[in-house]
Amino acid sequence: MKVMTVGDVVARLESGMTIGVGGWGSRRKPMALIEGILRSDLTDLTIVSYGGADVGLLCAAGKVRRVVAPFVTLDSIPLEPHFRKARQEGSIAFTEYDEGMFMFGLLAAAHRLPFLPTRAGLGSDVMRVNPELRTVSSPYSDEELVAVPALTMDVALIHLNRADARGNGQYLGPDPYFDDLYAKAARQTFVSCERVVDDLLKEGPLQSLLVSRAMVSGVVEAPGGAWFTSCEPDYPRDEDWQKRYTTTPWQEFIDEPR
Repeated sequence: MKVMTVGDVVARLESGMTIGVGGWGSRRKPMALIEGILRSDLTDLTIVSYGGADVGLLCAAGKVRRVVAPFVTLDSIPLEPHFRKARQEGSIAFTEYDEGMFMFGLLAAAHRLPFLPTRAGLGSDVMRVNPELRTVSSPYSDEELVAVPALTMDVALIHLNRADARGNGQYLGPDPYFDDLYAKAARQTFVSCERVVDDLLKEGPLQSLLVSRAMVSGVVEAPGGAWFTSCEPDYPRDEDWQKRYTTTPWQEFIDEPR
């Protein structure tokens, strides 16, 4: 059985780690686990994310050395303010990929490959702002392709609607948000969920079983654990609180009771 607490998960993390955070923008982010990191003394982290408030919170708290992302947004609020401030002040490094390139980086890591080729990024400024990227020639034609390096992570943190005590995870909303790729790409994966149940097939169809227990090191039952981001169909994004997050001075916001 793999049931843990948020504190147990944070105790397994170390400063300097590369941590992948599942979800997308302001949707189904593992916010309970992110808040656990905020309360810790962890620092110098590299965060790999289709970014949202997870990235902004960690940047504002001084936990981040580098962000690897295709975007950092709150969806209904286009620009994540704390990430933007960190970038403008130069307090973090940023590796920015096209969304498709980012997916290929996850796929490469999930399949234990050093890179995967793609056309995404060709002819764009992605190559200019990432001078370390290389191209490869197809062995079957003369075509040049971008060689996207694997986004290998020490740990992945994801939030799902349901899980069982063995580590199988289930999504019930409209989109898996690549959480399965994060779980496969990381050396360890920790899943928070709205509820730990005995029989996942009573909750949803077979196709909703997203993450296998073979990929999961621990499960945290965290009702409301994605709030203030959405976790459909359990609850929508809390737009009022998200707006408050973007307009309240950082220390005042972080000190407010949740």
